[in-house]
Amino acid sequence: MSDETSPHPRQPLSGPTSLPDGSELVLRVMPLPADVNGNGDIFGGWLMAQVDLAGAVLPSRIAKGRIATVAVNQFIFKQPVSVGDLVSFYARIARIGNSSITVHVEVFAERNPANLQTVKVTEANLTYVAIDGQGKPRQIPKD
Repeated sequence: MSDETSPHPRQPLSGPTSLPDGSELVLRVMPLPADVNGNGDIFGGWLMAQVDLAGAVLPSRIAKGRIATVAVNQFIFKQPVSVGDLVSFYARIARIGNSSITVHVEVFAERNPANLQTVKVTEANLTYVAIDGQGKPRQIPKD
């Protein structure tokens, strides 16, 4: 069947077929050899930094301005990440307060392209606070 007539001509790159309702792909990256630790796996700190970047995408839109990470409420490493994995970060809003937004981030790695496997490697909950020009908390817009 040609690409024009097939509704799904190729396997989707997003990997997982079921994600929590409301999740949105916010970041996709492939780690490099410079990101590995002494065991040959990707540094946990590298993954944490990527989760922080991915987690900030939706709160930035909602806060309509500057935000800051104020808490990493939970961070679970489930599987190691390797060089060559295509790592996808999905986020959903868990809670919106007066000045803070909590986000749940799930991270999946696509590996072994010849026999594609998608595995959940990390999940985390982070809280961001909307801040003003002086770095003080501000109200999140209601609109």
